[in-house]
Amino acid sequence: MTAWNTIAERIEAATGRPFRMAEQRNLGGGCISAAFRVEAEDGRRFFVKFNRASEAEMFYAEAEGLAEIAAAEAVRCPEPVVWGVAGDQVYLVMEYLPLGGRFDTATVRRLGEGLATMHGRTRERFGWHRDNTIGATPQPNGEMADWVAFWRERRLGFQLDLAERNGYGRELRDGGNELLERLPAFFTDYTPVPSLLHGDLWSGNWDVTADGDPVIFDPAVYYGDREADLAMTELFGGFPRDFYAAYDAVWARDGGYGVRRDLYNLYHILNHLNLFGTAYLGRARSLIERLNSEAR
Repeated sequence: MTAWNTIAERIEAATGRPFRMAEQRNLGGGCISAAFRVEAEDGRRFFVKFNRASEAEMFYAEAEGLAEIAAAEAVRCPEPVVWGVAGDQVYLVMEYLPLGGRFDTATVRRLGEGLATMHGRTRERFGWHRDNTIGATPQPNGEMADWVAFWRERRLGFQLDLAERNGYGRELRDGGNELLERLPAFFTDYTPVPSLLHGDLWSGNWDVTADGDPVIFDPAVYYGDREADLAMTELFGGFPRDFYAAYDAVWARDGGYGVRRDLYNLYHILNHLNLFGTAYLGRARSLIERLNSEAR
Protein backbone atom coordinates (compact mmCIF):
# COMPACT_ATOMS: atom_id res chain seq x y z
CA MET A 1 0.00 0.00 0.00
CA THR A 2 1.79 3.15 -1.26
CA ALA A 3 0.34 5.33 1.51
CA TRP A 4 2.46 3.74 4.24
CA ASN A 5 5.51 5.93 3.72
CA THR A 6 3.39 9.06 3.94
CA ILE A 7 1.61 7.77 7.04
CA ALA A 8 4.90 6.92 8.75
CA GLU A 9 6.17 10.44 8.10
CA ARG A 10 2.99 12.03 9.42
CA ILE A 11 2.90 9.87 12.56
CA GLU A 12 6.45 10.99 13.22
CA ALA A 13 5.51 14.64 12.75
CA ALA A 14 2.36 14.36 14.87
CA THR A 15 4.03 12.55 17.79
CA GLY A 16 7.39 14.29 17.66
CA ARG A 17 9.16 10.94 17.85
CA PRO A 18 11.01 8.96 15.17
CA PHE A 19 8.76 6.34 13.58
CA ARG A 20 10.15 3.34 11.77
CA MET A 21 7.44 0.91 10.76
CA ALA A 22 8.09 -2.73 11.62
CA GLU A 23 4.73 -4.34 10.82
CA GLN A 24 1.34 -3.72 9.24
CA ARG A 25 -1.32 -6.26 10.14
CA ASN A 26 -4.61 -6.30 8.23
CA LEU A 27 -7.49 -6.46 10.71
CA GLY A 28 -10.14 -6.74 8.05
CA GLY A 29 -12.61 -3.99 8.75
CA GLY A 30 -16.33 -3.35 8.57
CA CYS A 31 -18.59 -2.73 5.62
CA ILE A 32 -17.20 0.78 5.10
CA SER A 33 -13.44 0.93 5.72
CA ALA A 34 -10.32 -1.24 5.87
CA ALA A 35 -8.43 -1.44 9.16
CA PHE A 36 -4.81 -2.19 10.09
CA ARG A 37 -2.67 -2.37 13.18
CA VAL A 38 0.77 -0.89 12.62
CA GLU A 39 3.73 -1.36 14.91
CA ALA A 40 6.91 0.69 15.11
CA GLU A 41 10.36 -0.72 15.76
CA ASP A 42 10.20 0.78 19.27
CA GLY A 43 7.01 -1.20 20.04
CA ARG A 44 4.42 1.56 19.71
CA ARG A 45 1.20 0.52 18.01
CA PHE A 46 -1.43 2.47 16.11
CA PHE A 47 -4.80 1.65 14.58
CA VAL A 48 -5.17 2.86 10.98
CA LYS A 49 -8.34 3.07 8.87
CA PHE A 50 -8.40 3.52 5.09
CA ASN A 51 -11.03 4.48 2.57
CA ARG A 52 -11.27 6.16 -0.80
CA ALA A 53 -10.00 9.75 -0.86
CA SER A 54 -13.52 10.85 -1.81
CA GLU A 55 -14.58 9.86 1.74
CA ALA A 56 -12.09 12.24 3.39
CA GLU A 57 -14.73 14.37 5.11
CA MET A 58 -16.15 11.27 6.80
CA PHE A 59 -12.77 10.46 8.34
CA TYR A 60 -12.04 14.06 9.31
CA ALA A 61 -15.40 14.30 11.09
CA GLU A 62 -14.75 11.00 12.87
CA ALA A 63 -11.38 12.27 14.08
CA GLU A 64 -12.95 15.44 15.45
CA GLY A 65 -15.72 13.41 17.07
CA LEU A 66 -13.23 11.17 18.84
CA ALA A 67 -11.34 14.23 20.03
CA GLU A 68 -14.60 15.70 21.37
CA ILE A 69 -15.34 12.52 23.34
CA ALA A 70 -11.78 12.29 24.62
CA ALA A 71 -11.92 15.91 25.85
CA ALA A 72 -14.92 15.04 28.05
CA GLU A 73 -12.67 12.66 30.04
CA ALA A 74 -15.65 10.47 30.88
CA VAL A 75 -15.47 7.34 28.67
CA ARG A 76 -12.33 6.06 27.03
CA CYS A 77 -12.10 6.14 23.25
CA PRO A 78 -9.23 5.69 20.78
CA GLU A 79 -7.72 9.15 20.51
CA PRO A 80 -6.97 10.39 16.98
CA VAL A 81 -3.31 10.95 16.10
CA VAL A 82 -3.24 12.19 12.51
CA TRP A 83 -5.41 12.00 9.40
CA GLY A 84 -5.25 13.05 5.79
CA VAL A 85 -5.10 11.96 2.16
CA ALA A 86 -2.27 9.98 0.59
CA GLY A 87 -2.70 9.34 -3.12
CA ASP A 88 -6.18 7.99 -3.77
CA GLN A 89 -6.80 7.04 -0.13
CA VAL A 90 -7.87 8.81 3.02
CA TYR A 91 -6.47 7.53 6.29
CA LEU A 92 -7.13 8.01 9.99
CA VAL A 93 -4.46 7.02 12.51
CA MET A 94 -5.66 6.42 16.07
CA GLU A 95 -4.34 5.22 19.36
CA TYR A 96 -4.27 1.41 19.35
CA LEU A 97 -6.27 -0.06 22.23
CA PRO A 98 -5.85 -3.83 22.70
CA LEU A 99 -9.30 -5.26 23.31
CA GLY A 100 -10.40 -8.54 24.83
CA GLY A 101 -11.04 -7.64 28.46
CA ARG A 102 -13.79 -9.17 30.60
CA PHE A 103 -17.35 -7.92 30.31
CA ASP A 104 -17.94 -8.10 34.06
CA THR A 105 -20.39 -6.14 36.21
CA ALA A 106 -17.84 -3.58 37.35
CA THR A 107 -16.82 -2.76 33.78
CA VAL A 108 -20.41 -2.46 32.58
CA ARG A 109 -21.23 -0.15 35.48
CA ARG A 110 -18.23 2.02 34.69
CA LEU A 111 -19.53 2.37 31.14
CA GLY A 112 -22.95 3.47 32.40
CA GLU A 113 -21.47 5.97 34.83
CA GLY A 114 -19.06 7.27 32.23
CA LEU A 115 -21.76 7.76 29.60
CA ALA A 116 -23.93 9.70 32.07
CA THR A 117 -20.93 11.88 32.88
CA MET A 118 -20.21 12.41 29.18
CA HIS A 119 -23.84 13.42 28.64
CA GLY A 120 -23.30 16.05 31.31
CA ARG A 121 -21.02 17.90 28.90
CA THR A 122 -23.50 20.32 27.33
CA ARG A 123 -23.72 23.29 25.00
CA GLU A 124 -26.33 25.93 24.26
CA ARG A 125 -27.49 24.61 20.88
CA PHE A 126 -28.33 21.24 19.40
CA GLY A 127 -26.21 19.85 16.58
CA TRP A 128 -22.51 20.33 15.95
CA HIS A 129 -20.13 22.63 14.10
CA ARG A 130 -19.82 20.17 11.19
CA ASP A 131 -21.83 17.44 9.49
CA ASN A 132 -20.72 13.82 9.71
CA THR A 133 -22.10 10.39 8.84
CA ILE A 134 -24.25 7.73 10.46
CA GLY A 135 -22.86 4.56 8.95
CA ALA A 136 -22.35 5.62 5.34
CA THR A 137 -25.29 8.05 5.34
CA PRO A 138 -24.71 11.81 5.59
CA GLN A 139 -25.82 13.20 8.97
CA PRO A 140 -26.60 16.94 8.89
CA ASN A 141 -25.77 18.70 12.15
CA GLY A 142 -26.51 22.36 11.47
CA GLU A 143 -27.02 23.88 14.91
CA MET A 144 -30.49 24.83 16.15
CA ALA A 145 -31.86 26.14 19.44
CA ASP A 146 -35.03 24.03 19.30
CA TRP A 147 -34.68 20.26 19.77
CA VAL A 148 -38.05 19.33 18.27
CA ALA A 149 -37.24 21.32 15.13
CA PHE A 150 -33.78 19.74 15.00
CA TRP A 151 -35.17 16.20 15.27
CA ARG A 152 -37.85 16.99 12.68
CA GLU A 153 -35.54 18.58 10.10
CA ARG A 154 -32.07 17.13 10.66
CA ARG A 155 -33.01 13.59 11.65
CA LEU A 156 -36.45 12.12 10.85
CA GLY A 157 -37.29 14.51 8.01
CA PHE A 158 -33.90 13.97 6.38
CA GLN A 159 -34.24 10.18 6.53
CA LEU A 160 -37.85 10.23 5.30
CA ASP A 161 -36.83 12.37 2.32
CA LEU A 162 -34.02 9.93 1.58
CA ALA A 163 -36.42 6.99 1.87
CA GLU A 164 -38.73 8.65 -0.63
CA ARG A 165 -35.84 9.09 -3.08
CA ASN A 166 -35.05 5.41 -2.55
CA GLY A 167 -38.57 4.38 -3.54
CA TYR A 168 -40.28 3.98 -0.15
CA GLY A 169 -42.38 7.15 -0.23
CA ARG A 170 -45.69 5.40 -0.88
CA GLU A 171 -45.29 3.21 2.21
CA LEU A 172 -43.94 5.86 4.60
CA ARG A 173 -44.68 9.40 3.46
CA ASP A 174 -48.21 9.97 4.80
CA GLY A 175 -47.54 8.46 8.22
CA GLY A 176 -44.14 10.07 8.34
CA ASN A 177 -45.55 13.53 7.62
CA GLU A 178 -48.17 13.06 10.29
CA LEU A 179 -45.50 12.09 12.81
CA LEU A 180 -43.37 15.11 11.95
CA GLU A 181 -46.35 17.33 12.71
CA ARG A 182 -47.06 15.55 15.99
CA LEU A 183 -43.51 15.63 17.39
CA PRO A 184 -44.26 18.32 20.03
CA ALA A 185 -46.65 15.87 21.73
CA PHE A 186 -43.67 13.80 22.90
CA PHE A 187 -42.12 16.77 24.71
CA THR A 188 -45.00 18.38 26.57
CA ASP A 189 -43.45 17.67 30.00
CA TYR A 190 -39.83 17.17 29.02
CA THR A 191 -37.19 19.65 27.91
CA PRO A 192 -33.90 18.05 26.82
CA VAL A 193 -30.55 19.81 27.01
CA PRO A 194 -27.86 19.59 24.30
CA SER A 195 -25.65 16.79 25.64
CA LEU A 196 -22.53 15.39 24.00
CA LEU A 197 -23.66 12.22 22.23
CA HIS A 198 -21.76 9.31 20.74
CA GLY A 199 -24.53 9.22 18.14
CA ASP A 200 -24.22 5.57 17.04
CA LEU A 201 -24.03 3.74 20.34
CA TRP A 202 -25.13 0.19 19.59
CA SER A 203 -23.62 -2.92 21.15
CA GLY A 204 -21.04 -3.29 18.38
CA ASN A 205 -19.49 0.11 19.09
CA TRP A 206 -18.16 -0.55 22.57
CA ASP A 207 -15.73 -3.07 23.98
CA VAL A 208 -13.38 -3.66 26.91
CA THR A 209 -9.62 -3.19 26.79
CA ALA A 210 -7.27 -5.89 27.98
CA ASP A 211 -6.75 -3.91 31.19
CA GLY A 212 -10.49 -3.69 31.87
CA ASP A 213 -11.48 -0.22 30.64
CA PRO A 214 -14.75 0.18 28.76
CA VAL A 215 -14.12 1.91 25.45
CA ILE A 216 -16.43 3.40 22.80
CA PHE A 217 -15.58 3.99 19.14
CA ASP A 218 -16.96 4.68 15.63
CA PRO A 219 -18.95 7.74 16.77
CA ALA A 220 -21.39 9.99 14.92
CA VAL A 221 -20.97 12.86 17.38
CA TYR A 222 -23.36 15.76 17.91
CA TYR A 223 -25.06 17.53 20.82
CA GLY A 224 -28.61 16.34 21.42
CA ASP A 225 -31.03 14.74 23.82
CA ARG A 226 -29.13 12.15 25.86
CA GLU A 227 -32.09 9.80 25.47
CA ALA A 228 -31.17 9.39 21.79
CA ASP A 229 -27.91 7.67 22.84
CA LEU A 230 -29.67 5.56 25.46
CA ALA A 231 -32.38 4.52 23.00
CA MET A 232 -29.87 3.12 20.55
CA THR A 233 -28.23 1.04 23.27
CA GLU A 234 -31.51 -0.91 23.32
CA LEU A 235 -31.97 -1.25 19.56
CA PHE A 236 -29.71 -4.10 18.47
CA GLY A 237 -29.30 -6.55 21.32
CA GLY A 238 -29.21 -4.08 24.16
CA PHE A 239 -26.69 -3.41 26.90
CA PRO A 240 -26.56 -5.28 30.24
CA ARG A 241 -29.03 -4.29 32.97
CA ASP A 242 -26.22 -3.08 35.21
CA PHE A 243 -25.30 -0.47 32.60
CA TYR A 244 -28.69 1.24 32.96
CA ALA A 245 -28.68 1.01 36.74
CA ALA A 246 -25.29 2.69 36.86
CA TYR A 247 -26.36 5.36 34.38
CA ASP A 248 -29.51 6.16 36.36
CA ALA A 249 -27.52 6.42 39.58
CA VAL A 250 -25.62 9.34 38.03
CA TRP A 251 -28.43 10.92 35.97
CA ALA A 252 -31.80 9.16 36.11
CA ARG A 253 -33.82 8.83 32.95
CA ASP A 254 -37.08 10.76 32.63
CA GLY A 255 -40.35 8.88 33.05
CA GLY A 256 -41.32 9.43 29.41
CA TYR A 257 -38.16 7.84 28.06
CA GLY A 258 -39.93 4.58 27.13
CA VAL A 259 -42.08 6.33 24.51
CA ARG A 260 -39.37 8.62 23.15
CA ARG A 261 -37.05 5.62 22.84
CA ASP A 262 -39.10 4.47 19.83
CA LEU A 263 -39.07 7.97 18.39
CA TYR A 264 -35.28 8.08 18.53
CA ASN A 265 -34.76 4.56 17.28
CA LEU A 266 -36.99 5.25 14.28
CA TYR A 267 -34.14 7.40 12.98
CA HIS A 268 -31.78 4.42 12.98
CA ILE A 269 -34.35 2.04 11.51
CA LEU A 270 -34.96 4.49 8.67
CA ASN A 271 -31.22 4.78 8.18
CA HIS A 272 -30.90 0.99 7.97
CA LEU A 273 -33.76 0.95 5.48
CA ASN A 274 -31.93 3.49 3.35
CA LEU A 275 -28.64 1.63 3.65
CA PHE A 276 -29.71 -2.00 3.43
CA GLY A 277 -33.16 -2.11 1.86
CA THR A 278 -36.61 -3.51 2.38
CA ALA A 279 -35.80 -5.84 5.30
CA TYR A 280 -36.32 -2.77 7.52
CA LEU A 281 -39.43 -1.41 5.78
CA GLY A 282 -42.01 -3.25 7.88
CA ARG A 283 -40.33 -2.22 11.13
CA ALA A 284 -40.15 1.40 10.04
CA ARG A 285 -43.81 1.44 9.05
CA SER A 286 -44.97 -0.19 12.31
CA LEU A 287 -42.89 2.23 14.41
CA ILE A 288 -44.40 5.21 12.60
CA GLU A 289 -47.92 3.84 13.12
CA ARG A 290 -47.29 3.17 16.82
CA LEU A 291 -45.79 6.60 17.44
CA ASN A 292 -48.66 8.35 15.67
CA SER A 293 -51.16 6.40 17.81
CA GLU A 294 -49.37 7.48 20.98
CA ALA A 295 -49.26 11.13 19.91
CA ARG A 296 -52.95 11.44 18.98
